[in-house]
Amino acid sequence: MREDRAKVALRSVGHQLLLQQQDSSSLVLPIKQIEPNKFEITFQNPLKIYPDSLVNVFKQSAKLSDLPGHYLVEVLQCEDTQVAYSYEMKATVEKGIVPCRERELPLGCYHIHVQFFDTVKAKEEHSVWHFLVGGIFVVLLLIIGKQLRKRNQENGNPNFETLGGFKFYPEQNKLIKEATEISLSKKECELLAIFAANPNQIIKREELTKRVWEDNGVIVGRSLDTYISKLRQKLKEDTSIKLTNVHGVGYKLEVA
Repeated sequence: MREDRAKVALRSVGHQLLLQQQDSSSLVLPIKQIEPNKFEITFQNPLKIYPDSLVNVFKQSAKLSDLPGHYLVEVLQCEDTQVAYSYEMKATVEKGIVPCRERELPLGCYHIHVQFFDTVKAKEEHSVWHFLVGGIFVVLLLIIGKQLRKRNQENGNPNFETLGGFKFYPEQNKLIKEATEISLSKKECELLAIFAANPNQIIKREELTKRVWEDNGVIVGRSLDTYISKLRQKLKEDTSIKLTNVHGVGYKLEVA
């Protein structure tokens, strides 16, 4: 909010209040800014305050000067700074609090304090609050989802990896394509698990034999080639994946 514009508008308010009681000679003293967005109107001479006129003048002046539509007006007695009259105006009259408009304040010395509220900032703070609440809600949903997945796993719902059109269940030693279930031997499953963890990468023969056979205390000759051949047969139903031989090096599971 522009302070200079607010001061001009508030001086106009003071002038209008004086004119309404036929006072065209006394002065509206310089408008003071006492806090951020809070101003004080003071007068040279005592005056009467008519709440109904006060409300209407402020409303008209705020609208003409493009000031925030949310503000608080307080009429203070000079001698003891007690609030003799106050009201709050929001963007719509229905949401404002404007009591006792018909009761006039007797002739006396008054200061008028006006506090403007930055509605744009309030909306931004409101939006930030909604964003934070929304973010917390999303995090809670993620945590709940994770807990549910963990519970499902603990209740026996197995994990699977997607290989082309297959669902590979390493813990169940099986492949599933649509409604067809293909059983795998333990060695076939161990080999396929290695390939599934390294799609489109060459796995050396030595690594495969070491991890599947030698680590278990078994030395093999041509067993690897036999199991690779069996896996090829079981995977051939899906053309998007292919178990290929890299001559002299090893094998690779090609996944489109």
